[in-house]
Amino acid sequence: MAAALRTLAWTMGVACVLIGAYHVVLGVASVPGAEHAGATVDSRERFYNAIFLGYGLAWVWVARQKPIPATAVRWLAGVFALSAAGRLLSLAVHGQPHWFQLPLIALEVVLPPVFFWLAAAEARRVPSQRL
Repeated sequence: MAAALRTLAWTMGVACVLIGAYHVVLGVASVPGAEHAGATVDSRERFYNAIFLGYGLAWVWVARQKPIPATAVRWLAGVFALSAAGRLLSLAVHGQPHWFQLPLIALEVVLPPVFFWLAAAEARRVPSQRL
């Protein structure tokens, strides 16, 4: 389980860093359907994705620790679950987004429970991590 958690955390971190950097560099041009959103939305896109890049770096840090800090995994997975809640709220209020957003919503709903499950297994494996 520790190897699966490390691999998934590493993959999550690298993906978030790459996605965040892509959006910081391209701004709204990186968002399907939002190419003509304007300066305010472009500024917000670049700002939030710099934070998303940092979120990815936190996952990379977690993946590099021995043992993997289960509490940090739980916190990061909780933030990801909150992002899923935000997407679902948007879906309920504004309807279906661009089709590309739908697989992202699915990942954001499915992955947090997987991370919580793997973190629990890691906490059982390493008694000092039980919180």
